[in-house]
Amino acid sequence: MAGHDHNHPKAHDDDHGHSGHDHGGHEDDDHGHASAGGGHAGHAHAPASFGKAFAIGTTLNAAYVAAQVFYGLAAHSVALLADAVHNLGDVLGLVMAWAAMVLAKRGPTQTRTYGWGRSTILASLANAMVLLLGCGGIAIEALQRFGHPQPVAGGIVMWVAAAGILINGVTAWMFMSGRKDDLNIKGAFLHMASDAAVSAGVVITGLLIQFTGWLWLDPVTSLLIVAVIIIGTWSLLRESVNLAMDVVPGGIELPKVEAALLALPGVIEVHDLHVWALSTTETALTAHLIQGGTGDGVGLIAQATAEVRKRFKIGHSTFQVETAESADACGLRPADVV
Repeated sequence: MAGHDHNHPKAHDDDHGHSGHDHGGHEDDDHGHASAGGGHAGHAHAPASFGKAFAIGTTLNAAYVAAQVFYGLAAHSVALLADAVHNLGDVLGLVMAWAAMVLAKRGPTQTRTYGWGRSTILASLANAMVLLLGCGGIAIEALQRFGHPQPVAGGIVMWVAAAGILINGVTAWMFMSGRKDDLNIKGAFLHMASDAAVSAGVVITGLLIQFTGWLWLDPVTSLLIVAVIIIGTWSLLRESVNLAMDVVPGGIELPKVEAALLALPGVIEVHDLHVWALSTTETALTAHLIQGGTGDGVGLIAQATAEVRKRFKIGHSTFQVETAESADACGLRPADVV
C-alpha cells in the first residue's frame, strides 16, 4: 500500500501563504495496494514582512553602494571604493536570496515535480561562499597592511562607514526573526550583520588611530572581524552543503522518526526510510511500513502522515504499506540499499 501527502504551497501574496488540497484515498484490489493523501503541513515559513524586507534592504544597500562610489571618488579613497565593490556583492546576495524565495513559491511542473524549492538551498550555499570569499579578500588586505601600514582616511570615510552601520544593521534586523527557521533568510541576515560589523570596525578603528597613531590597529581589527564572520558563516555553509546533499535536516533525528512510526498500531517494521529537504523550509519523507495482521492500510497511512507532520513538521510524506509476506520480496528492504 502506498500513500502520499503532497499538497504544495501556493503563495497568496508577495510575502507568504499556503493553500492546500486533499487527495482522497483509493483501493487497488488487483495489486493489493492502497493509497491515501492528506493536507500539506501549513506552517508559516516567514513573517509577512520578508518580501518587503528584501525590497527595502536591496534598495537601501544599492543606494549605499552608490553613495560609497560618489564619496570615494570625492575623497580619493581607494578603501571606500573597494568597500563599495564588496557591498555590491552583498546587494547581489540579497537579490539572489529574494529571487530564490519567490521561485520557491512556484508550483510543480511536469519537469520540476518538486517545484523550485531547492533554489533556496542553492541561494544559501552561494551566500555562504560569497561571505567566505569576501573574508579571504579582507584577510589578504589586512596581512599586507602589516608590512605596509597605511593611514586610515579620516572624517568622510568614517561618516560613510557609520551610515553603513545603520543601513546594514536595519536590514539585518528585518531578517533576524527568520534566521533560525529558514537557511536562506539566515544567509541574508549574516550578510547584512557582517557588513554592519565591518562598518563598525572601520569607525572604531579610525577613531582609535586618530587618538593613538597606532596604524597596526587597522589590520588587527580587520582580522578579528574576519574571524567573527567566518565563525558565523561556517554553520551556514555546513547546513547548506548538508541540505544540498540530502542530509536529514537539522532538528530531525532519524531514529526518533523510525521509533514514532514503529509505535503506530499494527506496524512491526519500518524500512527504506528517507528524510530530506525540499527547500530551506520544507521537508519530505518516504518509508515502507510492514503491517502485521490484516489492518486498515489506508487508515495507517493517514495516521503516519499526521504523526510525522505533528511531531517532526514533515509536510510531504509518502508511505508504502506491506504485509510480512510481501515485504520479503521488497528489494529496498536491506538497510544498505538506496
